[in-house]
Amino acid sequence: MRDTVHHPLFARFYARVSVAMDARGGVAAYRDELLDGLSGRVIEIGAGNGLNFAHYPGRVSEVVAIEPERRLRQLAASAALRAEVPVDVVPGAAEALPVKSEAFDAAVASLVLCTVRDVPRALAELHRVLRPGGELRFFEHGLAAGRGLATAQRVLDRTVWPALFGGCHTARDPLAAIEAAGFEMVEYRRFRLPEKGPQLPSSPCVLGVARRPCVPR
Repeated sequence: MRDTVHHPLFARFYARVSVAMDARGGVAAYRDELLDGLSGRVIEIGAGNGLNFAHYPGRVSEVVAIEPERRLRQLAASAALRAEVPVDVVPGAAEALPVKSEAFDAAVASLVLCTVRDVPRALAELHRVLRPGGELRFFEHGLAAGRGLATAQRVLDRTVWPALFGGCHTARDPLAAIEAAGFEMVEYRRFRLPEKGPQLPSSPCVLGVARRPCVPR
């Protein structure tokens, strides 16, 4: 089957940089915060090389990890073998999740909404597969609050950034997209990565929790 996403050069670059960012850039602590308190069945989209797997708490009974890029999926499968919770790494795209509706207690989107081809469709799929009252945990970078950086982000998104970084877009607004998909925002906080030094187009980040309403809107 032909992969829906194929970025072999970026996959190798990301695999190295992401490990370094976890070790020296403090990203591992954000992964702990993102996944803290989860339990039951969890679906994670865009699992990448599986760096979240080691941070899932023991009350999680199963993680179904969706990753469309072959090289990253292979790395994720290796990481799954070392995880303390059961992890099933599955090929597929966020816009068409190969799972049943209302089958999960929680969903995780971690540094992935910047790359999906259709954000509203991907979030609609997460809404579909979550049980009513289920949580969406998100850790994303997105549109800057300041006009100068936001303008630079939009220019980069129209030119070189997606081609250089595996389809990544820096000027998307994950909070607005999550709310537009019908989720109720529970809590979130904004910060920047890296915390010190020059601000990058991908520096503005947000981490939080949203919920699929128990009663349809």
